[in-house]
Amino acid sequence: METGERARLIIILALQLILRVRRNRQHRCRRVLCHRHLFPRTRCHLNLRKIALEGANVIYKRDVGKVLMKLRKPRITATIWSSGKIICTGATSEEEAKFGARRLARSLQKLGFQVIFTDFKVVNVLAVCNMPFEIRLPEFTKNNRPHASYEPELHPAVCYRIKSLRATLQIFSTGSITVTGPNVKAVATAVEQIYPFVFESRKEIL
Repeated sequence: METGERARLIIILALQLILRVRRNRQHRCRRVLCHRHLFPRTRCHLNLRKIALEGANVIYKRDVGKVLMKLRKPRITATIWSSGKIICTGATSEEEAKFGARRLARSLQKLGFQVIFTDFKVVNVLAVCNMPFEIRLPEFTKNNRPHASYEPELHPAVCYRIKSLRATLQIFSTGSITVTGPNVKAVATAVEQIYPFVFESRKEIL
């Protein structure tokens, strides 16, 4: 393939990605995976030993004082502490997270606990998107300091932080980017902001 054709191919791929980003207003990246962390409270003390003995799909981690309870529909893992604090992870939407939390509440009520779920809030969103090109990480890091840090001896990805969005991006040479942020809007905005920078450091197609 000639150089001009390669350049045109890269531009076409970039335009296709930008169009997908603009068309999808709710999740503005090519989403492969998106997890929510939901943080409800039960307003009652929970007997972890009772939950471990009588509950279903439960793992009791006595040494750290918590219980893991897994739901199949939706696929959610709940970390439960005796204080009544619960963190649910694995949901792919806020609605799914709340539905899973309600199912969890019913499961605890069936075990005899007077559970009242309050303080629902999504505290973290994790998404993975793939760029249509590979990325030269040393060049990207050099061009984007101090926001970018790269220690290949410790981790294969560049860590890029956007303080204004409270978002962190892990950028891999394959073009895969893992984004964590407080909500979907922050994650989508972070991907839109990082795209021009990673595009500048893309690897040419041979």
